[in-house]
Amino acid sequence: MIAKREIWSYPEEAKVWVGKYRNSHNLLHWHYDCEFVYVERGSVDIFCEKRRHTLAQGEALFTDSGQMHYQRAREADTVLIVIVFDYNIIRPFLDQFQLASPKLYNSYPIPACYERLRSILTQRKRFYGEEATCAVREMMIDVFRGEQLVHRLGSDRTEEAFKRLLEDIGERFAEYTFEEAVHFMGMSDAYFSRYFKAMAGTTFSQYLNYVRTDNAVRLLRSGEDMTMTEIAERCGFATIRNFNRIFREFTGNAPSRLPKDFVLGEQFSYQSEQAFTPTLYDCELIESSDPSALPDATN
Repeated sequence: MIAKREIWSYPEEAKVWVGKYRNSHNLLHWHYDCEFVYVERGSVDIFCEKRRHTLAQGEALFTDSGQMHYQRAREADTVLIVIVFDYNIIRPFLDQFQLASPKLYNSYPIPACYERLRSILTQRKRFYGEEATCAVREMMIDVFRGEQLVHRLGSDRTEEAFKRLLEDIGERFAEYTFEEAVHFMGMSDAYFSRYFKAMAGTTFSQYLNYVRTDNAVRLLRSGEDMTMTEIAERCGFATIRNFNRIFREFTGNAPSRLPKDFVLGEQFSYQSEQAFTPTLYDCELIESSDPSALPDATN
């Protein structure tokens, strides 16, 4: 899993985006927006707040601002309704309370809320931004009244440090070591290993090898005049033999036989302040409040 901060782009007058994904499968990521996911069809596993939550048809999950999360559809043709909005829309009550669990345990008219928001955001009538804000607030007030709440805790400094660690690895992956990561987090070796696995869903070694392989794929596809040994060295692999073995593990191909159109299953952005979408290539956006984001928008 490659983890990065995601930055959402909204319409000029609204701080809300809605859409539907088929077979959603994305990366460990975070954003300072709030995200609401509802299973219209199928089922999905969502990792959030260091736990895996399994959602069946008709169930929903709310990701709070700053929470690290990723998801994977459990069966073919799973369809998710996704509503993303600026944290400030519901700041008045989120500053004091938060949901006891990201997964919701009561039913709410989410499909109706989604259709209302999509209509508002696609028609873009006068004052549509304010109208969308009101619709989101109504939905979330309903949810916060229906679910168990707890008083909001202060920021988790360890989790914030972990996010900075991932960005540091993304920038210096070639020379990064386990010892550096342990020192960065100020933990013992054993505790860091457990913490990293709990947060990222993979070991530090697997994560680092994935980042290095991802960058090797990028170099191979760039067309730069480099030997395999040079690519291996630039990406942090100790030997060409080690490079070939790990590369094949993640891609199923030898570096010298990588298809020209190959895309590694999970991608990430280099700069945390640039726009980034964590959605994987087997996932399809099938409906959106931004028609230009759809694959067939020009037809």
